[in-house]
Amino acid sequence: MVKKMVTGLALVSALGLAASLGACSPEVGSEAWCKDIKEKGVTNVTAQEAADYAKHCVVK
Repeated sequence: MVKKMVTGLALVSALGLAASLGACSPEVGSEAWCKDIKEKGVTNVTAQEAADYAKHCVVK
């Protein structure tokens, strides 16, 4: 019973942390987001970020 409670609390804490970190990043396609991706450089972005950058920042 205690193990389930600890596991549940850890899961809630992890979800809360992920939500709070996600809220700090700019919205995809916003000027701030485009600037952040441009500063990351080609080698440091994911394929999805590159596709979103092309869609929202290059071809407007």
